[in-house]
Amino acid sequence: MNTLTTVNSNDAKKTKPAQGFTLEYSAISPRILQLKFHANTVKEFLNQLSDWPIQALEYKSFLRFRVAKILDDLCHNQLQPLLLETLLSRAKGALVISAEGIDNVAQAEDMVKLATAVAHLVGRSNFDAMSGQYYARFVVKNVDESDSYLRQPHRVLELHNDGTYVDEITDYVLMMKIDEQNMQGGNSLLLHLDDWAELDTYFRHPLARLPMRWSSPPSKNTRNDVFHPVFDVDHQGRPTMRYIDQFVQPKDFAEGVWLSEMSDSLENSPHKLSLAVPVGSLLLINNLFWLHGRDSFTPHPELRRELMRQRGYFSFTSTQYQMGQ
Repeated sequence: MNTLTTVNSNDAKKTKPAQGFTLEYSAISPRILQLKFHANTVKEFLNQLSDWPIQALEYKSFLRFRVAKILDDLCHNQLQPLLLETLLSRAKGALVISAEGIDNVAQAEDMVKLATAVAHLVGRSNFDAMSGQYYARFVVKNVDESDSYLRQPHRVLELHNDGTYVDEITDYVLMMKIDEQNMQGGNSLLLHLDDWAELDTYFRHPLARLPMRWSSPPSKNTRNDVFHPVFDVDHQGRPTMRYIDQFVQPKDFAEGVWLSEMSDSLENSPHKLSLAVPVGSLLLINNLFWLHGRDSFTPHPELRRELMRQRGYFSFTSTQYQMGQ
C-alpha cells in the first residue's frame, strides 16, 4: 500500500503577516506555504475588476497582467516577490492560496479572475488546447468515459508533471477547486523530487537523458508527438522532471520496463503527500521539481467536482529571481 505523509496541524509554523494577506507554513509540509487574502483585499480587487468580464480577459491577454498588478498593488507590492521567491526556491516551490469570502461555485468567475491575477504575477499561462483558452475548466462526475484518468473519479491519477506532450516548457501549474458536491476522498497527491529516495538511481540511469516519444489522447486536442527525455537539470545542475505515465510511448522493452519500475517507485514513496484543497482555494506549484496527482473518490451518484487549471512559464522579468536553495 502507498504511504502518505501527514503532519498534525498544531505543528504548522506561522510566518509574519503581510499587508493584504496572511501567510503560514502548511501543516502537511514545511515545503508548502499557505496564503490567505483578507476579505477587504478580495472585495476591492473584485470591485476594480467589475467592468471586465471573463471574456475580456480571454480576448485581451494584456488585461491578465493588468489584473495581476491590481492585486499586487492591493498587497502593497509584497505579493509578487513572495510568489516568485517561493516558486523558485528549490526547498519550497508550492503554495495553497485561498481568499476570505470566496468559497462557492456561484463565484466561479471571481475565482478565475483571482487565479489569473496570481498566475500572471509569476509568468504567463500557456494556451490550453483542451479548452481553447488560457485556462481550462472541467468537471469530474460519478460516471465518465473520457480517454484519460483526469476525469475518471474512481481511479488514482498517478504522480506526474504537466505539459509533457507539448513543446512549451511548463514551469508552473495552478489548479483551483471551483465546486465540490457529495465528495469523499480525491485529495491532491504531491511529491517533491528531493524527497524521492530513489531519485539518484533513476536520474543517473542511461535512459534518463534519452529523448522519448510523448503523445496525448484526442481530448487534449494536440496532434503532434513531442520528443524529450524524462530528466533534465536546472541552472545549478539539480534534477528536473517532465513525466506522465499515460502519455509516454516507450520504443522498446528496455524503456518500457524502466518506466514501469520508475512509476512504481514514485507511487510507493513514503514521502508522497495527501492534501485536501477546499472549494475556492488553489494549489500553485513549480512543475519541474514537484509531481502531482489525485487520489480516488468514494462513489456517489451525485458526485461532482469542478476544477480550473492554468499552467505556463515564468516570464522574462521573473528570471531575475534565481532558484534558491
